[in-house]
Amino acid sequence: MGKVLLVGVDCSKCSDRALEYAANRAGTEDVKLVVVHVIDWSPYSFNTPQENEQRHKRREEELARAHAEIIDPIVDDLREKGVAARGVIRHGHPAETLNAVAEESGATSVIIGKTGSSRIKSQLFGSVANTLVQISKIPVTVVP
Repeated sequence: MGKVLLVGVDCSKCSDRALEYAANRAGTEDVKLVVVHVIDWSPYSFNTPQENEQRHKRREEELARAHAEIIDPIVDDLREKGVAARGVIRHGHPAETLNAVAEESGATSVIIGKTGSSRIKSQLFGSVANTLVQISKIPVTVVP
């Protein structure tokens, strides 16, 4: 089985650089890319049944829009360049979800961009990159 690289994208300049890095690696090796976008979502809220129905509908709409506007164009562009790629959209905590998709996909490595958040924010809340590096069982490359 060839290498499988998971690359997380979030429409930031950092994730664009991570995607470029991953695509370059895929172009020189027998590598498949799994491009993942995570819509930050928390299951911890109390809702009425009607609110839950609306929330579910909104989540489904978000998934469809994210595929059309984010993932599908990226995957199409990669395929045009001869890179084997597929896209995944999920709701959840970004680091935990990226880690779960990496395990499900049999990824051999994860590539993500370093966010531009402030040091204070990262120290108080942590960052996706820091959390993913801590919880991942496979190598994580953080692209500046």
